[in-house]
Amino acid sequence: MPQTLSNLWIQKRRPHWDRLAALLAQSDQSGLKQLSRAELQELALLYRQVAADLSVLRQDTTARTYASFVNQLLARAHHIIYSGRKTNLLTLLRFLKDEYPAIFQRQIQYVVASLLITGACGLLGVVLTTSRPEFMRHFVGPQMIATMERHEMWTQSIVSIAPKETSRIMTNNLTVSFETFAGGISFGLLTLYSLFVNGMLLGVIGAACHHYGMSMALWSFVVAHGSLELPSIIIAGAAGLRLGHAMLFPGGYRWKDSIARGGIEATRLVSGIIPLLVIAGCLEGFFSPSHAPVWLKFTVGGTLFTALNLWLFRPVKTRNIPA
Repeated sequence: MPQTLSNLWIQKRRPHWDRLAALLAQSDQSGLKQLSRAELQELALLYRQVAADLSVLRQDTTARTYASFVNQLLARAHHIIYSGRKTNLLTLLRFLKDEYPAIFQRQIQYVVASLLITGACGLLGVVLTTSRPEFMRHFVGPQMIATMERHEMWTQSIVSIAPKETSRIMTNNLTVSFETFAGGISFGLLTLYSLFVNGMLLGVIGAACHHYGMSMALWSFVVAHGSLELPSIIIAGAAGLRLGHAMLFPGGYRWKDSIARGGIEATRLVSGIIPLLVIAGCLEGFFSPSHAPVWLKFTVGGTLFTALNLWLFRPVKTRNIPA
């Protein structure tokens, strides 16, 4: 789009953006319920119109500032419009199917960073434990070491109390993931620490089990639920890194606006891992510690991991979805 035409188009569309911004400010100040029915209808109509404007702006490399401004408006409007709707199963499925893969792909640089940090820490844990086996005692308790010395898995007790243990596992996994995400508010430092601990723990336990000849027992236990649980923690770390980046590098935004924008993007990114952790918790409580054949556990794990990647990396239309 030529610059002169782009300027003419922007001048024509700018009043709609300003009106949307005014309605959003009114909603922030007095609450959504204070808007009249006509204003609510106008807000919904403007949201759709401005979403179409964003699609045009993204095609014009000279209009990046305007695109960023409009994208921020859409993100705020999206939160207000959809938070006012009752969430039902159909809405959730539509979000997971149509919106979440686009959200994930848009934040892929943070996902890669989280994966690399965790992988590097895991490798460090393997190297330190392999070279100095006593190092494992800094991460693995004496009771777990005692079971490994007897060539027993410490997970056998889960089978007899699976329903209760499943609930505890789900709660723990959700807590770890959301602490990793919330750590971004510390300029990303607590997120980095959480990724360090999780990576080191995985590497140390893996090396320790190899040291005691229990690698197959470990990975056949981990593979089914880990195919969803470990990527969930990586994604939670990515959300924390996104939030930390917004705090450290506001760019062209005011610091407050940068945090608000980063917080919205990070929250939307981490929201998709909740169903993954629920499924992982069920598998870890019932299936992973069971006496199912090893080949079946690896098949389940491989199938779930493949399905996860097909979902997250499926081609999606992202133009009208605010970042």
